[in-house]
Amino acid sequence: MGAAVQQSEGGSGGRRRGRRRGRARPMSEINVTPFVDVMLVLLIIFMVAAPLMTVGVPVELPKTAAGALPSDDEEPLTVTVTAAGEVQIQTTAVPRDELVARLRAIAAERSSDRVYLRADGGIPYAEVMQVMGALNAGGFSNVGLVTDTGGPRLDSGGE
Repeated sequence: MGAAVQQSEGGSGGRRRGRRRGRARPMSEINVTPFVDVMLVLLIIFMVAAPLMTVGVPVELPKTAAGALPSDDEEPLTVTVTAAGEVQIQTTAVPRDELVARLRAIAAERSSDRVYLRADGGIPYAEVMQVMGALNAGGFSNVGLVTDTGGPRLDSGGE
């Protein structure tokens, strides 16, 4: 696939006379075309698959101009409040009266106290604050609110 043999020709117009002077030498150049092809295919596969790997419940997140939070080595814990008011930890629905107990059990097993709160944009502010209070009571004091980018900027700078 990547090796070829280079024949050395004599000085007599391509005909050989007598003993062979030169030996066939292996070509020492690497053919990178197959390598580049494979890398491009893998790049395309990962670009298509990466958006599908996000864990979550479909909610209509509010749009803001805030930047992203730095990520940890540990998989982040995500709590979601759906448009119907249902609370979910990762993808598991949890009744509101059991939320604090489950969060305490999860906090005991985790090294990080960071949690991401995803709430539908149509949920009343009071419900989001109740869930944040439950997160705090459950042992998570580092709460990050997840939003979509592209929202309105409230400063006088351009958009």
